[in-house]
Amino acid sequence: MSEDESLITEVMESLSKIDDFMRELYSIYLTVKKEGPAQSAVLGINRCDYLLHAAQGKGAETARIQQVEFNTISSSFGSLSTRTSELHRYLLSTLEGYAGSQIKLDQLPENRAVESIADGIASAWEHYGKPDAYVLMVIQPGERNVFDQRWIEYSLATHHGIRLIRRSLAQIEASGTLDPITKALTIDGHDIAVTYFRAGYGPEDYHSKKVFKRVPGRLELYVDVSTADLLRESFTGLYPLDDSPEGLKAYEEALCHPEAYVLKPQREGGGNNFYGEDIVTQLTTLTAEERNAYILMDLIQSPPCRNLMVREGSIIDTEVVSELGIYGVYLSDGNKALVNTVAGHLLRTKSHATNEGGVAAGFAVIDSPLLI
Repeated sequence: MSEDESLITEVMESLSKIDDFMRELYSIYLTVKKEGPAQSAVLGINRCDYLLHAAQGKGAETARIQQVEFNTISSSFGSLSTRTSELHRYLLSTLEGYAGSQIKLDQLPENRAVESIADGIASAWEHYGKPDAYVLMVIQPGERNVFDQRWIEYSLATHHGIRLIRRSLAQIEASGTLDPITKALTIDGHDIAVTYFRAGYGPEDYHSKKVFKRVPGRLELYVDVSTADLLRESFTGLYPLDDSPEGLKAYEEALCHPEAYVLKPQREGGGNNFYGEDIVTQLTTLTAEERNAYILMDLIQSPPCRNLMVREGSIIDTEVVSELGIYGVYLSDGNKALVNTVAGHLLRTKSHATNEGGVAAGFAVIDSPLLI
């Protein structure tokens, strides 16, 4: 799907007219397309996030899994989720009476997300075929999530003997060079085999949910019918806000029933979405053309449970909901899949009263799933 030119053109042609950031991204895409691809191998480190959804007034026993989003860039917390899983399993193994002695060790699933992500990067590095080459991690200036990122670097060095360097986009521009023929990237004299993006998803450091709106009706272009039907079972309602009949209907529905929806802009990271009356406020400030940069999504209503969270040294006793993320690693060369594997999990728990779910943005805590 990421190489479907008709889909990319359909989405980006409209977005680029009203969003400067999307216009710049699309310009880069068109330039690369005109010059021709310099490589056939592609590595994807993705995370698909899910919530349980139960209709208003229904209990948890009626809940079904709904997909929140599919993260294709900077899928974070693989390292910290691994360490959190290890922490909970360690406490259960060593502290007598932990969790009231009600939990068995096999109810806390092992999580090898950090190792699996590093293994995926190592597979791409090996496919590049130059033992002296480095891995480049693209980061934000003043990176706050450095500890989650460093474990991947350590795992690459310890388990694979691969060296990784960290650079911001500005640093890459200053010290990087591209071979005019092969387009190979060199930074500070080091040949770069793999570029791993942990930045580049927002205008502030230089992704689009609107693509997601086009996916349900096109699945059979990429997978077989039975797989497409299985995928659709987890999809929630997504609606355009353009000037089409469907878009105008969605606009009116959002104004009349804002409590039933989430308004999402073309931005990644926590804190960018609008809920409830804030949807009305935001929509009424936008022109019909500007609304095209947003997508309307059915609000997933997760049944809460009582639990404790520890945040900034304080214990919070409240009603919570949890969001499960499943990591995946995919390496391909042309039409040949070289690696396609599940790569661990992330569980984030937040107060039921909080709409957003980002850990780095301060809305949630990292947790471990309990199998029952």
